Amino acid sequence: MDLLTLRAAAGGGTIDGHPAAALVAAGFTLLQRSPVLVRALAGTRAAILLPTSPQFLVALAACDGRGAVLVNPLAAPSEVAHQCADAGVGAILTIAPMAKRLPPGLVQVLLDEAPAAATVVAADGAATRVDLGTHFGLDVEGEADAPGRDEECAIVYTSGMAGRALGAILTHRNLITNARATVQAAAFTPEDHVLAMLPWSHLFGLTVSGIAPLLVKARVSTMARFNPLTAVDRVAAEGITTLIAVPAVFAALLQAIERRGGLPAHALRLCICGGAPLDPALQARWAEATGVELRQGYGLTEASPVALFNRVDRPNRRGTLGLPFPGVRVSVRDPASGAERATGIEGEICVAGDTVFRGYVSGGELGLQVRDGWLHTGDLGIADADGVVRFTGLCKPMFTRNGFNVYPREVERVLGTLPGVRAVSVTGEPDPASEHEVAATVTGSVSEADVKAWAEAHLSAYKRPTRLTIVPG
Repeated sequence: MDLLTLRAAAGGGTIDGHPAAALVAAGFTLLQRSPVLVRALAGTRAAILLPTSPQFLVALAACDGRGAVLVNPLAAPSEVAHQCADAGVGAILTIAPMAKRLPPGLVQVLLDEAPAAATVVAADGAATRVDLGTHFGLDVEGEADAPGRDEECAIVYTSGMAGRALGAILTHRNLITNARATVQAAAFTPEDHVLAMLPWSHLFGLTVSGIAPLLVKARVSTMARFNPLTAVDRVAAEGITTLIAVPAVFAALLQAIERRGGLPAHALRLCICGGAPLDPALQARWAEATGVELRQGYGLTEASPVALFNRVDRPNRRGTLGLPFPGVRVSVRDPASGAERATGIEGEICVAGDTVFRGYVSGGELGLQVRDGWLHTGDLGIADADGVVRFTGLCKPMFTRNGFNVYPREVERVLGTLPGVRAVSVTGEPDPASEHEVAATVTGSVSEADVKAWAEAHLSAYKRPTRLTIVPG
């Protein structure tokens, strides 16, 4: 079967020392040995609320090819509830510390002990411990060249331009195609050892730092909670060859490297940055401190996600997004007419190919559109004569904070539901450490403490205002 998890198992890689095949087998065993989970997933989708960890692959396998909502660990309880309701989720796979954020009425699968065991909690609260030890005798086979089913694999909530995040549907073919292209563009080999610092609920983290290395028998070591000093120490101590992160993380790592007095010679082979615009000055400082180029790429959830990259078989073009990914077509077009722009003329970056998503769970008319086979990204760029693309701005209402997308209208809508609020205005204020800070002006008969408490209960951590102005009225 050409499922994403079977393809990862067939590669022979490991996550924190666990063979990917054993993790996938544990997930299949969980589904086989839990009638409660099977009944909960009949005609429904699953959801995964987990930190970056080996358990994440167990959870994906336990979904057995069904669409799985990948919930950001930073999500607020109301966001988790909305996503589960919108996507028709019947069961959610998580760990005990995160279970308190789950809405009632769902079957919960606690994977704290996975891959050895799991606890399935029925909707009525009855708990059953499931021994997954039998997975060691389960033969998991996957076809290395399988193209991937053109059926749902993952649903990721994004594109909140109109005020509420939409669930983008990615297929097995979408994600397998992008992971294979990553292997080619990044030249992954079995000798690579990736430190996975990004959340795997984010496709940049899952595809590039998770699935792609597993396809070629590489090692993946996870870091569920990012700490720059710890990460730098692990690079030296564990023989990490590859770092994949957003600009804010690389900036923090650079400071840690300077505090530690540098890295051992030849410690790193490859450093990949995406998720937000990258300052060429940071690229230059990184190369000077590590001896390795910081290679920028570009993508978005609806493209599975990577579309452009400064691939390793070519000189790194600092300040650019690079060339189209293998098998991906990229064109700079007029945002209104869709006509292709001439070389050197700014337009909307558009993407086509097998990595383009199949649509949204609901509200598709409010999200990004596919017209004449081209996904219109809402991002602006300029293509050089050699096909290299440079990012120039946005034509969609959005900004980034620590590599995550923040949609002002979504934050305004949520804060506007606080009793006593009459009006809300949200903007992104540039910040060198986090790309942008969330600045909100709230008008009404509320206090700063009221707004902060409401934001904590209803918004992901990265969406919460960090610069808040209260206007009485």
